[in-house]
Amino acid sequence: MNELTIKRPDDCHLHLRDGNMMRAVLPFTAELYARAIIMPNLKPPVKTAKESEAYRQRIMDCLPSGHGFQPLMTLYLTDDTPKTEIQAAYDCGFLAAVKLYPVGATTHSEQGVTDIKKVYRVLEVIQELNIPLSIHGETSDPAVDIFDRESVFIDRELDPLRKDFPELKVILEHVTSKIGVDYILSVEKGLGATITPHHLLIDRNNIFSGGFDPHMYCLPVAKRKVDRVAIRKAAVSGDARFFFGSDSAPHPIVAKEKTGGAAGIFNIPTAISHVAQVFENEAAIENLEAFISLNGADFYGLATKEDTITLKKSAKAMAPIETIPVGKDQVKVFQTGDPVYWYVAEGLRTTMVRRG
Repeated sequence: MNELTIKRPDDCHLHLRDGNMMRAVLPFTAELYARAIIMPNLKPPVKTAKESEAYRQRIMDCLPSGHGFQPLMTLYLTDDTPKTEIQAAYDCGFLAAVKLYPVGATTHSEQGVTDIKKVYRVLEVIQELNIPLSIHGETSDPAVDIFDRESVFIDRELDPLRKDFPELKVILEHVTSKIGVDYILSVEKGLGATITPHHLLIDRNNIFSGGFDPHMYCLPVAKRKVDRVAIRKAAVSGDARFFFGSDSAPHPIVAKEKTGGAAGIFNIPTAISHVAQVFENEAAIENLEAFISLNGADFYGLATKEDTITLKKSAKAMAPIETIPVGKDQVKVFQTGDPVYWYVAEGLRTTMVRRG
């Protein structure tokens, strides 16, 4: 197969940041994706309906003309989130999910949840309104090894939570472990998981090959090869519980390469090409549309899209964009060095990947 037309993708986990960074990265999403679930971990975080509405308006004001891209907003859950704030955001009509960050687990999670029991009163309202709960599924307990934080979170926090709120719709974001994949597969309903392009392609060896590579560092951190293999198998299977969420998280190169460098990988310009290549390599290209265009929309209950994009396969490996400018800074685009032959041929005006 050298050409594939699919429904326009949705990105079910996206960091757009704000200000100059948002203006630089947003066009790459708006040109290709129909919708994206926008993460609320700005600084300060998006905690109220009013703040969410204002952030959404800033996104809309930055959109290139002529695009129908829809930002789907989230609220940042804290120990002190009022139940009335959830209702207010729901009534606005643009709330896609409520996001739970364990305190200290990732970028700008300092105001996150310290104990899930403290937000049970809010989760009752979220469950009643049928709002999805998006979870950064890692424990922030410093006693837990960084490579075990997802599995420990599932055991200590997620499984008890689901038993206490059986009707709550939950997304285990950016699943990174075989244990996480197996847990999703063990649940019949109400639990889904996003999978990122980078977790399909790298494991912890990539982070340390030839010395520490800060541009391969993200949270949750990439884990063992056995975990990557399990994630790939889940993604290409067509199983509706797994869907695309880029977790594209841009940082200036200087912030990535300094001591205590920022966690996050900016992958949007190459994401679809990379994912398509994975699906072809796994002999599952026929399941690509389900993963990036259908499963997430179905889980979130979003309307069916009518427009499409067309991907084509080049005879020669593609040369990816290496960096994009952000003011006087640059942001590095995710790439592994592995050959990628797929590119988006129709449905785009911005060149995401150019020919080699």
